[in-house]
Amino acid sequence: QVRLVESGGGLVQAGGSLRLSCAASGRTFRDYAMGWFRQAPGKEREFVAVISRSGGITSYVDSVKGRFTISRDNAKNTVYLQMNSLKPDDAAVYYCAASLRGSSTRPAEYDYWGQGTQVTVSS
Repeated sequence: QVRLVESGGGLVQAGGSLRLSCAASGRTFRDYAMGWFRQAPGKEREFVAVISRSGGITSYVDSVKGRFTISRDNAKNTVYLQMNSLKPDDAAVYYCAASLRGSSTRPAEYDYWGQGTQVTVSS
């Protein structure tokens, strides 16, 4: 039903910014809460941010609060993650995901996943 494609990753210096995008297929995008997760080498997949179906409610992992902003444009079937003041610890593969049941921090509650986009932060 939903195909997700991330873009916008790359190499950035510590303190810099990146904006990730996730384009979704289909006409039921508004039915899904959208989340961002990340996975660094040797670590488990970590919840980063989630936004509700209408975009009115957002939630973030403590380590990115004040630096990252999740947003969505339902008319464009796209969710974004604006990442500012990037740190080396932010380096990871970032994945977007769609949850029909609503906002969640748990990967198991997401129905669809993108292929991921690499974010590298140099010291």
